[in-house]
Amino acid sequence: MNNFANAQALLEEFKGDHYRYGMGVLNQTGELASSLGKKSIVIQDEFVGSRESLDRILESLKAGGVQVLRQEPGARPNAPREDVFRLAEAIRSAHPELVVSFGGGSTTDAAKAAIVLACLGGEIDAYFGTGLVSGALADQRARLTPHLAIQTAASSGAHLTKYSNVTDLTTGQKKLIVDDAIIPPRALFDYMVTLEAPLHLTADGGLDAISHALEVLFGVVGKPAYSRVRPVALEAIRLVVGYLPAVMRRPDDLEGREAIGLATDLGGYAIMLGGTNGAHLTSFSLVDILSHGRACGLLNPYYAVFFAPAVQEPLRDVGKIYQQAGYSSADFENLSGRALGMAAAKAMIAFEQAVGLPTRLVDIPGFSEAHIERALTAAKMPELKMKLENMPVPMSADLVDQYMEPILRAATTGDLDLIRNLE
Repeated sequence: MNNFANAQALLEEFKGDHYRYGMGVLNQTGELASSLGKKSIVIQDEFVGSRESLDRILESLKAGGVQVLRQEPGARPNAPREDVFRLAEAIRSAHPELVVSFGGGSTTDAAKAAIVLACLGGEIDAYFGTGLVSGALADQRARLTPHLAIQTAASSGAHLTKYSNVTDLTTGQKKLIVDDAIIPPRALFDYMVTLEAPLHLTADGGLDAISHALEVLFGVVGKPAYSRVRPVALEAIRLVVGYLPAVMRRPDDLEGREAIGLATDLGGYAIMLGGTNGAHLTSFSLVDILSHGRACGLLNPYYAVFFAPAVQEPLRDVGKIYQQAGYSSADFENLSGRALGMAAAKAMIAFEQAVGLPTRLVDIPGFSEAHIERALTAAKMPELKMKLENMPVPMSADLVDQYMEPILRAATTGDLDLIRNLE
């Protein structure tokens, strides 16, 4: 029998009645949408099985008295700027009272950014950073078109959060809008939709959930938020480590699908309580060769070694989850410092190998020295300094080459010994 009561209670605490989730909840779309407006544009992904789900959404909208003014294709992976511009123009042209997005993290992120551009105008670069959308809304005395985000993939938690990742395909660099104003006021995730997801997407989503939980947990050590983040983060990691291998073996495992859905939602909760840091920062420079979840999952063991002396309590908790699942024989209770980080990193790597995910950058087709240089350059960008600031080990831009480069070299070859700890 599953043990999801804790995860469900945490999600209720997070979103209350503004979020509908679980198995078979698509028919609640119209009820949620009608509380936001009566005329909508629907931004939609297409994938295997999407037509049946979309038909149910459209029927529910009609039953709820919501008119669909226009249907527009969603975004490509990593939410390219060009797709954001196209969606913004579609929103401007339709003049909807609400936007309904149906898609994975990229389409949700693109819809968030497109709503900003459609309502506020200007250049997308003006909104990269923290709180800049809210500032523009206040200056213009404007409001954003309400957004009902319907998630289709157990992945980023984008339907629940204040983040919008947008990618410049010409440079291969991802940048981030961070603002409470872009949180969708209503959200829905029917975990049944993920049954049609390809296994590689399911695995990526599981690793993304772990990354959100792990990075936020590390980042709040010693801060008041730690006691609130800890149960959310550990539950997300427990669910992924406990259920993802079974789902990879049997994709129609309903219990496993529900577990992964809950875990990714808890990952979304985690990043609303604190910020991600090292692995997410570096992943933004690998968008041309790795999916987001896969990049973060690959990088986190290496950052764990670097962070280890500063995050010993949560690292023991996390290590025990992997140990209890059979991915380590280490005695996490009695390890400390760098040795603790090394043991935890090896356990994370063993888990990722067990579900068929890469653990070294050198094994990724297309990887080159240019990716390391791009990542080091990006880490010094003012728009991304929040990721450096969220690290549990203090790092400024002038320390990036000295300490981050060895982490990336270690991630390239799998040699954990290359990592230097900041004394």
